[in-house]
Amino acid sequence: MAGTVLNDRQTEAVRRQEGPLLILAGAGSGKTATMTHRIAGLLDSGVAPWHILAVTFTNKAAREMRDRVDQLTGRAQDMWIMTFHAMCLRFLHMDPEPIGYDRNFCIYDTQDQRTLVKRIVKEKGISEREYKPQYLLSAISHCKEKGQDPDMFREAAVENARNRAVYLVYDAYEQELRQNGAMDFDDLLLNTWRLFRTAPEVLAKWQKKFQYIMVDEYQDTNHIQYELVKMLAAAHHNLCVVGDDDQCIYEWRGADLRNILDFEKDFPEAKVIKLEQNYRSTGNILAAAHSVIRNNKGRKAKKLWTAAADGEKVVYHRLDSDKEEAAYVARQIAFLNRKGRGLDQFAILYRNNAQSRLFESALSREGLPYQVLSGMRYYDRKEIKDAMAYMRLVVNPQDDLSLLRVINEPKRGIGARTVDKLTAFARVRGQSLLEGLADPDGAMLESLPGRAFEKVKEMVDILTLCRDQQENMTVSDIFSQLMDKTGYLDALERGGTMEDESRLDNLMDFRSVIADYEREAEEPSLADFMEGLALAADVDDLSDQAESVKLMTMHSAKGLEFPVVFLPGLEDGLFPGSRAFDSEDQMEEERRLCYVGMTRAKELLFLTSAEVRTMYGRTDYTRESQFLRELDPGVLEGDAVFRRRGAERTSLGVDTGSRDGFSGPVLSPFGRDRGAERAVLSPASPFGRPIDALKSARSAVHAEARRDIPAFAPGDVVTHKKFGEGTIIDLNGKVATVAFDSVGIKKLAIDVAPLKKIK
Repeated sequence: MAGTVLNDRQTEAVRRQEGPLLILAGAGSGKTATMTHRIAGLLDSGVAPWHILAVTFTNKAAREMRDRVDQLTGRAQDMWIMTFHAMCLRFLHMDPEPIGYDRNFCIYDTQDQRTLVKRIVKEKGISEREYKPQYLLSAISHCKEKGQDPDMFREAAVENARNRAVYLVYDAYEQELRQNGAMDFDDLLLNTWRLFRTAPEVLAKWQKKFQYIMVDEYQDTNHIQYELVKMLAAAHHNLCVVGDDDQCIYEWRGADLRNILDFEKDFPEAKVIKLEQNYRSTGNILAAAHSVIRNNKGRKAKKLWTAAADGEKVVYHRLDSDKEEAAYVARQIAFLNRKGRGLDQFAILYRNNAQSRLFESALSREGLPYQVLSGMRYYDRKEIKDAMAYMRLVVNPQDDLSLLRVINEPKRGIGARTVDKLTAFARVRGQSLLEGLADPDGAMLESLPGRAFEKVKEMVDILTLCRDQQENMTVSDIFSQLMDKTGYLDALERGGTMEDESRLDNLMDFRSVIADYEREAEEPSLADFMEGLALAADVDDLSDQAESVKLMTMHSAKGLEFPVVFLPGLEDGLFPGSRAFDSEDQMEEERRLCYVGMTRAKELLFLTSAEVRTMYGRTDYTRESQFLRELDPGVLEGDAVFRRRGAERTSLGVDTGSRDGFSGPVLSPFGRDRGAERAVLSPASPFGRPIDALKSARSAVHAEARRDIPAFAPGDVVTHKKFGEGTIIDLNGKVATVAFDSVGIKKLAIDVAPLKKIK
């Protein structure tokens, strides 16, 4: 059997061909080589290739495994090496009748599902504003992952309006799928499970065919996938599962860690083989990662080791601010690049997509090309482009492209035919779309149907008001007014999906961009801000082959490796996130994610945190991450981590005790003692982290836009964010004429101008 040389544990796993086998394959321990050699070993021992089934999670992983098996044996074409969904599709195409389908069933993609749910919502008289299709589809998918049909969901769910709506839509959705002879992607798994339960003879046929089964990334299986594997392996028990409980980071989307932890309960005769020799990282990186992950209670005992040298120690620095953190990372990359490392050797892995913006800016300033993987560049994100489009319209009402982008964002009942009609109408009148809709004669607006008329009028009114008053408003005020009065923020808040939360997160971070600009600009204005954004966002796309720094979330980095890795934002409340402090299970998943991030590094690992971080428009002092305090100090160099004397660990991994000392001298990278600064916490943040910072930021935006407007009168002394103190000298309806000490007389619309009466 040709191939790479295997170590003793890998060889044992390859030779163990009969009976259940659990291979606990740590990060970088050569699991793919072990699996492919095990398949080759089965073939060498006389097992027919059509009796072997190998299942994994992604098409990429399946292709890689198939290619490696083919290189070793030349017989991969005769065996099933595929994803769970591809496997189930084959099962269902061959035997669909027992569950009431014929072989010509179709599969609905995401857009088909959304269209169907939107129609059902309308037919049932359910408010789409309150129950977004994405939320309903997410709830339906969650039910299917647990094997719940609509009636089972109704029995298990607490009776409330939201669950009643989910039930009504789910029930109608399933009936429609049946009527149309269609399945969605969740059905491929769920209906295979139903097929095996309904038709034992079909299950027996596949059990006879697949006498040897291998499952990769077993820690990521959900309940239905787990049931399918057990069913198929029940006859022969020749089941080999490969995974690492320390790398289970997808529980939020259905992965069940118990599947791998309880494997020996399901198969008492199982053999467990641990692959603990790491071929990726240096000794110090592995020691650092282990010192964190060993704090998890829900894990199999194991410890990675390497025959390689210890290598460089893990570098940690505590920077003064999140901006300085990004600048430090960019400078380090530039320095190492000058020393001879190619840019494709570097990766910046962050917990939160919103973190990428500062790193993109810092890398651009250093002239370093970069790619944002498994996502998109900050200024290319939909919600950011939408916000920029609204703000561009305030500056330039001629911008039809921006209006077309947001005229139905959020939904205002404007279809493609209506847009074409408005465009033709404006062209005949020689006006831009916004000018035509804002025209006092009202002809274009009145051509719209009732609901669309009201919604578009609200949008046009706030755009017009902000345009007329932009010289009297701060940029942040304009942003708040637009996001609130157009209904954009409300629509995302009502959405309720993880995607909506992520979009809100990014919008609130955009508020931080505005706040930074206003602090730094000598004479801040919306036009100047938009011009700066245009320059910041106008970066040419980089090809996949370009040598560039890679930016991505730690979730996206699973399965990848890089010579040099930076893990920024190691602060309580960011990583681990705030919710982790409410649940031991969530804290352990965050700790596993930290372990995954650290073990992506092959040669150099840099950890950073920021003394002060601005997120969602709010600036807070931070506290260093729980995970930094768990790190073995012996593998660290750079700044010392603040550790409280006499601290005890709580059940959630939070240490307690007096804040009366550090573990060592605390010096900034610039040489000054920062001990006193580091002891300061935000009064609203007992762990040195913002409490519900995202909600707080959203509330602030709403408050800025919907503030109570006091009754003004001539003679009142007022203050304005931009112009300072002044006296109202005239009041005409909603327009106040104010004599300011700094800029003289201004006329302000009191609905939007940030005026406050001085009592």
